Amino acid sequence: MTHRNTHKVHTPPADPPEPQGEGTALATVWLRLRQHAVRKIGFMAVLCVSIGLLLAAIDGGRLAVKLVYSFAIGLFCVSITDAGRLALAWLSDRTRRARGLPASAAGFAAGWAGVLPGVLLGMVLGPPAGITLADWLTGNRSPSLLQFDSGATRFTLAISVIATLASMFVLSTMERLASARALAEAAQRQAAEHQLRLLQSQLEPHMLFNTLANLRVLITLDPPRAQAMLDRLIAFLRATLQASRTDQHALHVEFERLADYLALMAVRMGPRLSVMFDLPEALRTLPVPPLLLQSLVENCIHHGLEPKVEGGRVEVRAQAVGDTLRLTVRDTGVGLPEAGAVREGSFGITQVRERLATLYGARAGITITAAGDAEGGTLAVLTLPMAMAMNPTS
Repeated sequence: MTHRNTHKVHTPPADPPEPQGEGTALATVWLRLRQHAVRKIGFMAVLCVSIGLLLAAIDGGRLAVKLVYSFAIGLFCVSITDAGRLALAWLSDRTRRARGLPASAAGFAAGWAGVLPGVLLGMVLGPPAGITLADWLTGNRSPSLLQFDSGATRFTLAISVIATLASMFVLSTMERLASARALAEAAQRQAAEHQLRLLQSQLEPHMLFNTLANLRVLITLDPPRAQAMLDRLIAFLRATLQASRTDQHALHVEFERLADYLALMAVRMGPRLSVMFDLPEALRTLPVPPLLLQSLVENCIHHGLEPKVEGGRVEVRAQAVGDTLRLTVRDTGVGLPEAGAVREGSFGITQVRERLATLYGARAGITITAAGDAEGGTLAVLTLPMAMAMNPTS
């Protein structure tokens, strides 16, 4: 489907997200427990089976019974430890509120201050609770853990303490590593967002200065057309500057902004400029970064068509090629200078390349080549993975 110049509907930018406050200790601990639940269950299962096998090897048999006791004790040790962590987090939140302090989980959720009390509680209450449950399941009657003169009792307590400490050390270390990794990823996302804002802030005045330079020339040559161009410039800047405040917009909005800009250029160039857009219906709502193609179209005008006496055509196309979105901007102008020095070194190409690298890394790119047909001119091809076009890194 070919999309040609039509009346556009300018959508206002989305409201900015509400600022997020710092989480409470209870909410953070609960989130951590849920995030690591599967890993914790797997680790505890391996540990309990290992202890069951060890006990069966020591006293020669009854593996099933040993596994029941091992899993029962392990279940209670982990459950009581986690319950203790949640209770301590809740108490921390209550204490901070009572003191008039804001909620904070800093240093609590992954640090030993929030883990050790629960571990001690699990070591004290877990073994007797687990043995009681296992006795009920197996019909056995185990000696009381208070009978320290019993070798079996001392061995059970030693195994429980060692296993609980080992499991809590491993699981706490895993949480701390996950927390550090999450902080590093958040820092990377923040740096990428700042870089994108910087690039976008560079694009807006560059685009405006180019347009004003065109208007200045036209004021001298043809004042009535300069007035018409100024009217279009006001409408164009209003819509474009609104669009540039968003992180992404639909591909059809990107095409509409380009149509506005080229209509503005047509006031000055007249019949020397013709335009063709090709946007398949299936790609119209695909999210893309705003003003991604603006610099490429400006290059077509300033480096391709304006130096050519008879002018020429600007073509903008979107294609889905497998799992890749391909956007092409082509002009039939004077073509590339030797080695493409002007186009490749221009602000527009540099700006587009840096935005792609920040958003998509090596998974996207841009190439600038001669059009390669009888009409001549220059072809810019921008590619990015379709899935990442839907959800770029941020």
